[in-house]
Amino acid sequence: MSDAVTDRISEFLAERLSAQPQRASVTFLGVEPIEVLRFVTGDDLVYVTVGCARHPMSEPTDIHADPVRGPRAELVVRMHATSPLPGLHRRMATVAAAPAVEGLILAPDALVDLSEPMWDGAAATAMVLEDDDLGDLALPDPMDPVQFLRAVPITANEAAWVRLKGADALREAWREARIDVMAPDRAAAQL
Repeated sequence: MSDAVTDRISEFLAERLSAQPQRASVTFLGVEPIEVLRFVTGDDLVYVTVGCARHPMSEPTDIHADPVRGPRAELVVRMHATSPLPGLHRRMATVAAAPAVEGLILAPDALVDLSEPMWDGAAATAMVLEDDDLGDLALPDPMDPVQFLRAVPITANEAAWVRLKGADALREAWREARIDVMAPDRAAAQL
């Protein structure tokens, strides 16, 4: 069934983004491979994981976790860039594998600290998650839909702000400062 889920996700993405992607596959010991698809849409790059939603997310201590029902998610990074961001696919795959490896539950407003640049040379070392414009992908009953979560790259100071004030306060600071969070070389919000 897990291959059927990943095939359906890949088809959904190709249809929604009207493009054929470039693929990178990352394998971690004891976990099924995570693919990261890179789509070129105009002057933007859209990276999407495929494999995180293969199985529902659950707490690692839940010994009665349902193998079919439960939240499923994939990560999306949208950037104004025409050339690849080196290393981003590997960092995304690491976070996408975290639900299977560490029991991490990916959800809107979650803060994920990487403790390393999101891509080689990036100022962003963390990400805050929010619903992406792709919407959800319905799966056959009784499976829950796949939620596509936009992973917005943030700096260490912005991550500290999220811990202190919450994700909405950071988004408000971006709006007030007119910060384009899709710019790979953007400045951090003054907090």
